[in-house]
Amino acid sequence: MRLLFLGDVVGRPGRQVVLEHLPRLRERWELDFVVVNGENAAGGFGITEAIYEEFLEAGADAVTLGNHAFDQREALVFIERAPRLVRPANFPPGTPGRGAALVEARNGAQVLVVNIMGRVFMDPLDDPFAAIDRELDAAPLGQVADATIVDFHAETTSEKQAFGHWCDGRASLVLGTHTHVPTADYRILPGGTAYMTDVGMCGSYDGVIGMDKEEPLRRFTRKIGATRFEPAGGAGTLSGLAVETDAGLAVRVAPVRIGGALEETVPSFW
Repeated sequence: MRLLFLGDVVGRPGRQVVLEHLPRLRERWELDFVVVNGENAAGGFGITEAIYEEFLEAGADAVTLGNHAFDQREALVFIERAPRLVRPANFPPGTPGRGAALVEARNGAQVLVVNIMGRVFMDPLDDPFAAIDRELDAAPLGQVADATIVDFHAETTSEKQAFGHWCDGRASLVLGTHTHVPTADYRILPGGTAYMTDVGMCGSYDGVIGMDKEEPLRRFTRKIGATRFEPAGGAGTLSGLAVETDAGLAVRVAPVRIGGALEETVPSFW
């Protein structure tokens, strides 16, 4: 299967670059399944139903979230009627929505999409390792799921790397999100799981993790905030990871960066 995961979409520049390029990439690369992390898509904080629908229309098969999942209050309601919108599975019991979804791919395969949030330097949540065990055991790779995509939304590289090894051999790919800067450690782990500590963001890199640089600089230098954070302007960069699988495990992996400020890189094997 040909899988594409796109990192955190931040504000209008992120939405624009995804909507501009994803339909073309979907057809050009003959992608079977696409996941987009949309937790910063609405002005940098959360997601709206209209934006969720835009991503699906552009070619996304599922949309994952993170710590800003419910910053837009409407998400508390519409997530219940959005079966392909996945929030962290280790949110407390009773949280609206779902932490995993089994979605049919373009080729008819069943793809399990799981969103988990880390705990180190993040909000206190249930154990992410126990949470992923429950989801993977409920829909085992090769038995129920033809491919399994795990979005681990976490702050530290150590927790993300530990999580990748924990899932190795039980998921097709484990992608780190949240820190918005693409790392260089994309690879296939010994058990056959594709891994990358952070896939980066879809947004403007002419700022501070996607936000206009003036307010972060003010807070770092003066310790006093003056305004709310706003997404940085300028052209957005599309950042993600391309993975090809066979029998559910990864056989090829490559980073994707298109447009904006970063040097372009696309998979050579498609």
